[in-house]
Amino acid sequence: MHDLSPATKLKKLLEQPGLLVFPGCHDAISAKLCEQAGFDSAFMSGFAVSASLLAQPDTGLISYAELLDQGRNICSAVSIPIWGDGDTGFGNAINIKRTVQGYAQAGFACIMLEDQSAPKRCGHTKGKSVVEREEAFLRIQAAVDARNEGADILVMARTDARATHSLEEAIYRANVFHEIGADITFLEAPESMEEMHQYCNSVPGYKFANLIEHGKTPLVSHDQLAEMGYKIAVYPLTLLNVSILAMQTALSALKNSEKPSPVLGFDELTKAVGFQDYYREEQRYVQIADFKPKNSTKGKKSLSVNKS
Repeated sequence: MHDLSPATKLKKLLEQPGLLVFPGCHDAISAKLCEQAGFDSAFMSGFAVSASLLAQPDTGLISYAELLDQGRNICSAVSIPIWGDGDTGFGNAINIKRTVQGYAQAGFACIMLEDQSAPKRCGHTKGKSVVEREEAFLRIQAAVDARNEGADILVMARTDARATHSLEEAIYRANVFHEIGADITFLEAPESMEEMHQYCNSVPGYKFANLIEHGKTPLVSHDQLAEMGYKIAVYPLTLLNVSILAMQTALSALKNSEKPSPVLGFDELTKAVGFQDYYREEQRYVQIADFKPKNSTKGKKSLSVNKS
């Protein structure tokens, strides 16, 4: 699958039987660790990027350019397909088309767009609102148009109307998103297994479960999610969550003149960030520089070197 585009890789994963489970990431190293751990995909969470890049809450403070730049770094660090949080699309229909095109060019396999009012906020926090149906549908139409006009990317349409209106309104919006042409729908923050069942039974196509530790949605098993009808399950904040806890614990130990534990050995750290690959590539070019052809003629040299 190495020669396939990120979107095509993701399509092939979605076509496979069973539930697709993967974590969230917020920078290049967290994405790389996801790939090293054997996950087939990862999700760039806007919440996590806002926290890690700006040390600010997910309340619409981060910009399109900041998310795009972070996404470009993430996508270039791995070979697995990455899902990108596109918030509200950052403007009107024309802005949304540009956002979709930009995410495709950055290397994302899928972009998530939502129906919240700007400034948006995390779907599991208070104070959010959603736009009227017409604007919500127009956003997804613009995204689908950008995809159909050549942006090599999947479109995931998210609705937050469960919290602001009703489950019925959220299901209605998700159905229309599917009819418009969204590849995946995402009903944010159902609050019970019954609501999750109702969404899955009412909306066709691929469905996305957002699983946040101590959030509003029940953390049910993978088997239960698959039985309900979900195709994708993501844990968007787990890595951010445990990394903050680990840093707080280590900082407390250092402050008290204690040795942080556990700590990666230096060899493991250099391996995680890619020193072994760097050394291997560096040595290849040393060999090229040192190469002396046996039968060279004046002014002509062959630098054919075995790259293995």
